[in-house]
Amino acid sequence: MYQVRNITKDLVWVGASDRRLALFENIFPISRGVSYNAYVLHDEKTVLLDTVDASVSGQFFENLEKTLNGKTLDYLIVNHMEPDHCAMIGDIVSRYPGVKIVGNAKTFTMMEQFFTFPIEERKIVVKEGDTLETGAHKLHFVMAPMVHWPEAMVTYDEKDKVLFSADGFGTFGALNGNIFADEVNFDRDWLDDARRYYTNIVGKYGPSVQTLLKKAATLDIQMICPLHGPIWRENLGYILEKYQKWSTYEAEDKAVAIMYASMYGNTASAVDALAGKLAEKGVKNIAVYDVSNVDISTLIGEIFRVSHLVFACPTYNAGIYPVMSNLFHDMKALNVQNKTVALMENGTWAATTAKQMRAELEQLKNMTILEQQITIKSAMKDAQEAELWQMAEEIAKGVLA
Repeated sequence: MYQVRNITKDLVWVGASDRRLALFENIFPISRGVSYNAYVLHDEKTVLLDTVDASVSGQFFENLEKTLNGKTLDYLIVNHMEPDHCAMIGDIVSRYPGVKIVGNAKTFTMMEQFFTFPIEERKIVVKEGDTLETGAHKLHFVMAPMVHWPEAMVTYDEKDKVLFSADGFGTFGALNGNIFADEVNFDRDWLDDARRYYTNIVGKYGPSVQTLLKKAATLDIQMICPLHGPIWRENLGYILEKYQKWSTYEAEDKAVAIMYASMYGNTASAVDALAGKLAEKGVKNIAVYDVSNVDISTLIGEIFRVSHLVFACPTYNAGIYPVMSNLFHDMKALNVQNKTVALMENGTWAATTAKQMRAELEQLKNMTILEQQITIKSAMKDAQEAELWQMAEEIAKGVLA
């Protein structure tokens, strides 16, 4: 059964959701599934903006055929060549042999790598500032390299003031009938997944996102249509502000996230004691995570969100406990910066982790690492309570400032 929905008089959503996929990009858990958005613009010429992942191809083609209602497809605009959006290009060409494909030079280089159909005869190569008139609508093309692939671009409809933003402003989560952000409680139900999506998929490329945001600021945008998640037609400032913070690596919240690894519970006990003292100092926004049991994508999202971090773990084979070491690797890969950090280490015979964690963090930009660190030898004793209070005082001073 088809499921389409008008976005404007001329624009129709023809996407689909996958609730069976467990791992996005075979890495990131998506317990709420994911949507793949595609759009059809009806004008003197018909335009499809992006396709979908192969997993939802049946639903997509039902939707596409319904909205075209026997009309041919004149143009396919490819804003992003990642397979979860381009998988159906070959099928589109087979079903609509007269279709012209619009993309930039890098788009077609990648297309030739993915597909074997004759591309040259149907391609329209666009560059920054080029336009395509389809009748009443005039589409502008804006290059968005490394948001988050080098060929990425966005398309702006001058008539309806719609920005088709590719992977920008997307989020994990299947759409449940409500395709607009103003139809859901985005802050409660979607923000964490939007943050987790941005920080893990796009987070490394903050400067590239900043470049795109500056270009977007020159356009009169009244609606944002991403390739994943809800469409923005109201309160655009909300999501734009989030992207401004995330792409400049500025904390969303004055808050503390304590991330620990614990083999037998002693390090866990110590961080719980620290969390309690932070609460007594007046800190209300505290999150505590066992890095062995929480997916790393969630940890990265929280690291971007908060202003202050505590890392605590035992020494393992004379090095950093493996799951914590993996987290530091991801932090470096995703360009984490601008945080205040406190360190706790544990070791029965050789507590060396704090020094090694400090060395890892010093490779990141603008990280303030508190001089005071806590060393636990097997289990924290009452005699060290003053150290906990001192660390809590130092962290609280920054959070509550």
